[in-house]
Amino acid sequence: MTEERIALTKKERLSVALRSTILQGSWNYERMQNLGFAYSLMPAIKKLYPQKADRAQALKRHMEFFNTHPYLASPVLGVTLALEEERANGADIDDAAIQGVKIGMMGPLAGVGDPVFWFTVRPILGALGASLAMNGNVVGPILFFIAWNIIRWSFMWYTQEFGYRTGNEITKDLSGGLLKDITKGASILGMFILAVLVERWVNVKFTLDLPAKKLAEGAYINFPKGDVTGAKLQEILGQQADGVSLVKEAPNTLQNNIDMLIPGLMGLLLTFACMWLLKRKVSPIVLIIGLFIIGVGLHVLHVM
Repeated sequence: MTEERIALTKKERLSVALRSTILQGSWNYERMQNLGFAYSLMPAIKKLYPQKADRAQALKRHMEFFNTHPYLASPVLGVTLALEEERANGADIDDAAIQGVKIGMMGPLAGVGDPVFWFTVRPILGALGASLAMNGNVVGPILFFIAWNIIRWSFMWYTQEFGYRTGNEITKDLSGGLLKDITKGASILGMFILAVLVERWVNVKFTLDLPAKKLAEGAYINFPKGDVTGAKLQEILGQQADGVSLVKEAPNTLQNNIDMLIPGLMGLLLTFACMWLLKRKVSPIVLIIGLFIIGVGLHVLHVM
């Protein structure tokens, strides 16, 4: 006699979607949206794992770092629901596979949400509502509020359902290694996204001046002594326009030397150092405070 399959109903999936509307209610600097993500999944976890120990393990699994656009978290939730459902029914899906899919999806989706919602839909609806309000029509703000929430909620619900259906298709081919391939691909994509974010957001700039470099003859303007005629002044201005230096010595900074070697090198090294410390179980809060103190100290010493 086979055990009855545990399946999530539409009511339970709807409960997850409703909870996801406050995904950022417990946003934190250490793991960002992880608490909101775990809170959203709780109705499904209660249904899928009757045993208290299994529930605790599932919640712990989703307490890892998670961060994406709050509305684009919905398809990630959908896929996660499907994976958890299959795992609860005995499929060979480990924690790393679930976390790998989440990480692989959250990076690319994060870059989609801002231009679509914050820079397109919301400004258009805001302009429409404001134009009505400026004419004394009370429908303006009401229209904005209703239209925005209909679009937002519809998107979140249908993309969660799409993710759930897609996740079920993925788990049907577990024996063929499809989930393994997707997890690997998602991890690779996540590393690419991480590299882009490092180049964009991690900036380390040194302000320390090094001894000035003396320029070669002809690389600077040799100003004549005494009065300057109109023709000579025209020649000097022409040299300046051609990029010839006004002084005999060029300023030399530590940052310029690093940029000539590899632009963004220090930001990359800082990222690697933080990754190494995290691997050594150093708390992210300790890292944040430490970086703050070091940054302020180096600024006071005029190094950065």
